[in-house]
Amino acid sequence: MEEIKVFVADERHIKYVDTILDTIERAAKIRGTGIAKRSPEYVKQKMLERKAIIALDGDKFAGFCYIESWSNKQFVANSGLIVVDTYRGHGLAKRIKRKAFELSRERFPEAKIFGLTTGEAVMKINNELGYRPVAFASLTDDPTFWKGCESCVNFDILQRNNRRMCLCTGMLYDPHEHENKDNQELK
Repeated sequence: MEEIKVFVADERHIKYVDTILDTIERAAKIRGTGIAKRSPEYVKQKMLERKAIIALDGDKFAGFCYIESWSNKQFVANSGLIVVDTYRGHGLAKRIKRKAFELSRERFPEAKIFGLTTGEAVMKINNELGYRPVAFASLTDDPTFWKGCESCVNFDILQRNNRRMCLCTGMLYDPHEHENKDNQELK
């Protein structure tokens, strides 16, 4: 797995957009979990903005994730994490997620970073990065973010509960909480 490179995507990686979206859709069907669908144009834009992480084994697609800011850059979501099934079980998701986390902190150092997931493995990775589970009320209230959930198979649950809960777990990293912990450890 060390030969797999994980880095910020750019215009050179646009050729992988369809493969990325197909991989995400297949994984969601196999697992029967909800996932917000994104258009090819949206994923392409994330690459052009250098807000996407891609993992390649030579020139073969292995994994992906992207970031997006919300609520006037007060929040950043890490979304669309996917690893091709033949590369799973070797820590690649953790490497991709860590790179997305680092990119989020670099681009939006004051923002709270969040994600929604139904996957235990992603929850574990998020926990290791310093995220904690939170109620949806602690996440962005930007309606554009929540509109992205409309394509999820579980959207009716979210809607019935007035965006307070769903099958996903909301997880949040608040940089200010970690600054306080770091300062306390120095004393």
